Amino acid sequence: MNCITIKSIVIGLMLTALSVLPLKAQTPAAEHPDDYIPMLKNKNIGLVANHSSRVGEKRLLDALIENGISVLKIYSPEHGFRGTATEGEAVNHSADEKTGISIISLYGANKKPTAKQLNGIDCMVFDMQDVGTRFYTYLSTMHYVMEACAENNIPLIVLDRPNPNGFYIDGPILEPAQKSFVGMHPIPIVHGMTLGELAQMINGEGWLSDKLQCMLTVITCKNYTHQSLYKLPVRPSPNLPNMTAVYLYPTLCLFEGTVLSVGRGAGFPFQVYGHPNYEEKKGYEFVFTPRGTKGSSKPVLDGKTCYGVDLRECNALEITNGQIQLDWIIDAYKNFSPQDKFFSKFFDTLSGNTLLRRQIENGKTAGEIRKSWKKGLDNFKQSRKKYLLYDE
Repeated sequence: MNCITIKSIVIGLMLTALSVLPLKAQTPAAEHPDDYIPMLKNKNIGLVANHSSRVGEKRLLDALIENGISVLKIYSPEHGFRGTATEGEAVNHSADEKTGISIISLYGANKKPTAKQLNGIDCMVFDMQDVGTRFYTYLSTMHYVMEACAENNIPLIVLDRPNPNGFYIDGPILEPAQKSFVGMHPIPIVHGMTLGELAQMINGEGWLSDKLQCMLTVITCKNYTHQSLYKLPVRPSPNLPNMTAVYLYPTLCLFEGTVLSVGRGAGFPFQVYGHPNYEEKKGYEFVFTPRGTKGSSKPVLDGKTCYGVDLRECNALEITNGQIQLDWIIDAYKNFSPQDKFFSKFFDTLSGNTLLRRQIENGKTAGEIRKSWKKGLDNFKQSRKKYLLYDE
C-alpha cells in the first residue's frame, strides 16, 4: 500500500527520460538580469515576491537594488515575504528588515492591491515559485495583481520559474460555483503550466474582472520544457519541505478536505496521511502525532495519535505515475467509520466540483472517475496550447 507498481511502460519510459535531464541547465528568469533590468531603469518598481524570489543565493530585492533599480514597495502573498507564516495565517503589513521598504500583505482581507497601495508605482514585477496546482494560492495572488495593474494602467512583468509538476495535466476542471482563493480559474487541479503561461491564459481567456487586459510581459526561463524535472532550490512554502512533498502535494492536498491529517505538525507534511480511526486496520500501521509547530501552529488532529500510510521512502515521482492517485483517497474513505464524517465542506472547494466527492461516496473506481474528467481535460489542453512558452 505504501508504493504503487508502475504498470504503464509508456509512463515508465517517460519518467526514465525525465530523470536524466540536466537539472542545473534549467534556470528561472530572475537568473538572467540582462533580460529585464533594462526595462526597470528609471522607474519606481512594485515587487510582488517572497523568500523564493531569488537570484542564486541572493534575494531578488537585493539584486534589483544593487543594479540601481528603485524598489518603492514590496507586496507579499500567503506565508508572507519571508515565507514563514503558517497556512491560513493572517499576514500583516510590515517593512523589510534590511532595506526598510514597506511590505504590503496580499493575504487575508487585502488580497488585491488597492489604488492607494499602488500609488507611485510605474511598473510591477512578479516573481514567486509555484508548484503547479490550481489550489496553490500564489496563482490567485498573481490574478489579483494582474487585475489591479489593469485597473490602474500599470504594466506587469512576470519573471517566470519552472513548474516542478509541469510534466502532466490531471484532475477535474473547476466549476464556477466552487470559485475561491484556492481555485479561481476553470483549469484542472494539475495544469501543467508555469505562472508566466497562466498569466497569458488569464489575459487571453478574459478571466480578469470585466474582461480587463493587463499590460503583461513574461520573461521566460532558460532551457526549460514541460518534460523537464526541476528541483526547487528552496521550499516554496513552510509545509512543502522537499521534492517528495512537492510531487505528492497534488494528491495529498485533497485530504485537506477530509478529517485526516497529511502530516502537518508531525515533521513530514504532505508525505503521510492518517487518522486515529485507522488503529489496528491493515495497511495503516504507520503511527504519527501532529503537534503545533512554527510552520503549522494548529494542525489537524493536534496531539492525537494517528494511524496511516507513510510515503516518505517511496519514489514519489514513480508512485504518483504522472497523475493524481485517487486510489489513496478512495481506500481511505472505504476504511473510515462513520463514512459520513470523512469529508469536510472544504473538499468540494479543493476538488473544484461536488461530483468527485459524490463519486467516491457512491463507490466509483479511479478509472470510472477519470473517464468523467476526459472531456474537460481535452478541452483545456486544446485551449492551453495557445499560451505555452515552452516545448512539451
